Amino acid sequence: MAGTILLGTYIVCILALFIYGVNCYYMVWCFWKTYRQASVQMRERIDAGQSIFADAAMLPHVTTQIPLYNEANVAERVIRAVAAIDYPESKHEIQILDDSTDETSAIVDAVVASLRQSGKDIDVFRRNNRHGFKAGALAEGMQVCKGELIAIFDSDFVPNRNYLKQMIPPLLAEDKLAFVQARWGHLNTAHSMLTQVQSIGIDGHFMIEQSARAYNGFFMNFNGTAGVWRKTAIEDAGGWQADTLTEDMDLSYRCQLAGWHAGFLADVVVPAELPQSYTAFKSQQFRWAKGSIQTAMKLFPQVWRSQSVLMAKVQAFLHLTHYSIHPVMALLSMLTLPVLLTLDVNVPWQIMVVCMFCILVAICGPSSLYVTSQIVTKAGVKKLLFLLVLMCVGVGIALSNTRAVFEALFKIKSGFVRTPKSGGSDNRVTANQELRRYRVNAPILPLFEIVLGLYCIVSLIYYIEARHYIVGPFLLIYACGFLLVGIRSLKETYENDSR
Repeated sequence: MAGTILLGTYIVCILALFIYGVNCYYMVWCFWKTYRQASVQMRERIDAGQSIFADAAMLPHVTTQIPLYNEANVAERVIRAVAAIDYPESKHEIQILDDSTDETSAIVDAVVASLRQSGKDIDVFRRNNRHGFKAGALAEGMQVCKGELIAIFDSDFVPNRNYLKQMIPPLLAEDKLAFVQARWGHLNTAHSMLTQVQSIGIDGHFMIEQSARAYNGFFMNFNGTAGVWRKTAIEDAGGWQADTLTEDMDLSYRCQLAGWHAGFLADVVVPAELPQSYTAFKSQQFRWAKGSIQTAMKLFPQVWRSQSVLMAKVQAFLHLTHYSIHPVMALLSMLTLPVLLTLDVNVPWQIMVVCMFCILVAICGPSSLYVTSQIVTKAGVKKLLFLLVLMCVGVGIALSNTRAVFEALFKIKSGFVRTPKSGGSDNRVTANQELRRYRVNAPILPLFEIVLGLYCIVSLIYYIEARHYIVGPFLLIYACGFLLVGIRSLKETYENDSR
């Protein structure tokens, strides 16, 4: 009886991963089906809209918001990059939403004073508290902004001079377009193996998933930065709300439920800094995992009751609950050995073949996104050599994201933890000031990751002895992933403590 329950649970976990894996292939198919035509149409729309820039009086007023919290290493860089955007000064307001409690405020004041003297319409807004975190800052800034369009940049992004000239035409051409999202690029890809694999993962998300969603009529999320919003759309959807950790996903879904559309410009790339430590990366992923599940609990009932087509609802569910695969992965790694021992090694080979086929499909599903994105962006074959490492890192953060998912499900409150930035490009510090070292506290979780990695090695040995070799690669990836992320996180914790 116990063996049957274990095997049943094991198979359910595999089927869950199989469903999300198959959806990756579906996303790739949707991308190829619509990308070329949609990309041409969007490019034609941008080119056709360039005529409006000949007359400044015809241009909409734009407010660019830069939310900051203790960003001494990157604050000056992003402010100067935004100020350098090619747009009439009389039509471009810049809001620095500074919640900082360190020397960032002094840096911001000096840069703003300099830019104001050169004629820029730029102001600093500070609050007495961090109520609502980023969402709260954006909401307060919007109450007094001059722009009918609102651009948003996180502190580690560096927009090019033509950014607004590329992003505004689609919004002017379609009245019901709530926002336009640009694709994220990378400033520090070559810094380490970790930043290499992150760049591949982000390329897969933006180039394939966001393109497929935007061009096939599915729900699409704003990614929190490198996008331009229509102010009336934000107001119509109820404004920025801070009851989830992904205020960007929450607002974009509410806008689309209210009848607005979302746009994505894959050809407009805004480079940004990738997290350079495992603890910072896990902190970022934790926030995204918890926030997306919070948004699913808050909004999916409305999505299901909406007039959207069935496939759009299915895609919304898979999108909002994507991070739920991590608890499944963690449970699967723990069940593998008990299943073997309980069934006394006599697992029917037919069941093993089906299970391993499903696991193979699930594992290779995300890789189809990554490979396709690297081909389309012409990133080079060399980057694909990091795919195996990306699989290991994706598995290795499963315990951290499992905690995030359960905190969301049980409505456990937690603050908005910023992701530390160094301000360097490929590990070169570009700011004039000395590099400020920000840290993310790593709890005891790395020890559990290491223990789970060792447990997977024991499971692997048992399966090899039982001659179930087909399970070997799966357990090896799990073991390497948990050990890699656990050991590196623990090492970073001790290094931080020693400073």
